Amino acid sequence: MPQAAAHILIPLILMSLFRDFYIKKYKKNFPLTYVLIAGIAGIIPDLDVAAFWILHFFGFTMEQVHRTFAHTIFVPLVFFAFFIILKNANLSVLANHKLKLNLVFLMLAIGSFIHLVLDATLAGSIIPLYPFSNLSIGINLFGYLPEALMKIAAPSLDAGLLIIWLIYLKATGKISDFI
Repeated sequence: MPQAAAHILIPLILMSLFRDFYIKKYKKNFPLTYVLIAGIAGIIPDLDVAAFWILHFFGFTMEQVHRTFAHTIFVPLVFFAFFIILKNANLSVLANHKLKLNLVFLMLAIGSFIHLVLDATLAGSIIPLYPFSNLSIGINLFGYLPEALMKIAAPSLDAGLLIIWLIYLKATGKISDFI
């Protein structure tokens, strides 16, 4: 399974590229804080691991908790619904950062959705409609690697992404934005 760093770095990198190349003209309306929120939102579905720390005292196994409720399509859809509902509302959150609440929810939806895509494509599968359906979706690309490489695939992905992210920041002169 992708580790926390990959779940944070991939949405962070994708939203940063989106900000830098697609909405170049409107950067003032899309501060780096949105990029950070999308990155942090990339670990929202793994909050079920935190829940397991408590639930294991009540006899639950990791398999009963992880990749169940928090790894459904409903998590990003709820955030996206709030984005739509608040789209025309003129609500600001953290006024000194000039953030719009609806865009915060969009970043939460994007980050959590990317998490699901990563889990389904790289390691194992997800049950996107749990508990309404047991339909399992997944490619499990890490599973096609030789066993010796399977053990280092996720940490290697994390390291590679971090290096790419730092090189990108240095090349664009934006590394100081994150210091």
